[in-house]
Amino acid sequence: MKPSKFKYLKPSSVNEALTYLEEYGDDCKIISGGQSLIPVLNMRLSTPDFLIDVSGIKELNYIREEDGYIAIGALTRHVEVENSLLIKEKCPLLIDAIKWVGHKQIRNRGTIGGSVAHGDPSAELPCVLTTLRGEIVIASVDEEEVVGPEDFFLTYLLTSLQTNQLVKEIRFPIMTQGERVGHSFVEVARRHGDFGLAIAAAVIELDNQGLIQKAQLAVGGVNPVPLIIEEAEELLIGKEVTEALLKEIAELTSECVDPEGDLHGSADYRRELIGTLLKRAIEEAIARAWEGEEKVG
Repeated sequence: MKPSKFKYLKPSSVNEALTYLEEYGDDCKIISGGQSLIPVLNMRLSTPDFLIDVSGIKELNYIREEDGYIAIGALTRHVEVENSLLIKEKCPLLIDAIKWVGHKQIRNRGTIGGSVAHGDPSAELPCVLTTLRGEIVIASVDEEEVVGPEDFFLTYLLTSLQTNQLVKEIRFPIMTQGERVGHSFVEVARRHGDFGLAIAAAVIELDNQGLIQKAQLAVGGVNPVPLIIEEAEELLIGKEVTEALLKEIAELTSECVDPEGDLHGSADYRRELIGTLLKRAIEEAIARAWEGEEKVG
């Protein structure tokens, strides 16, 4: 099957792209890497009159450190993030996650902004963004606004992005630099490169006594949007992790989510799985935190 007919527009600047969006609104779609949109067009699940190709806007392709975060332009490709030494040093959780995104060919074409704007709860980047409490910069002709994941992701494949807006930048907070900080990104999929059946991410910081002084936990693929497991975060603070505590965390996580079943796995399976994955992520993050101390020592 092929897409329905559309007019092709290729702006060379953000302002030109926003002008098109303002003019055509509901009648247009933005394409960058096309890894999500092209299949949708081919199946005619979307039939825009205008296709705005923003892939040539060079001003939206960058990775740089700013005031406490790593700013990534919306048109930066996954492979550029994967190979970034700056991100490896300042935001290693993102490096762990990006390796799960599709296959090499997809990472060569897909863009960071496109993945976030698509709003798939099974995708890796929304989960990392939620775990780290990142931000999305949204632009229109008249203004720019900065929103958090909790306000941006609304439900399955639906975000707060309006028809006259585009994602301009994604901001990932710089992870705490220290010898007792560990992270983990864990995913289960039918095959590597498929969307995750369940995803869990953890960032753990230990104090001098080995007690948890900071915990950031989130899951994906088991709710309409990526979900912070706040109760589990609070439960961990000030504690030394034991098997009993991890079991409690796993049970709590399973109770917090509301997955849907499909041909890849039942709702009960996903609910049980996500508890196990977050437990595993916490264990790995703590192990990495102790490894970091040993390297410094």
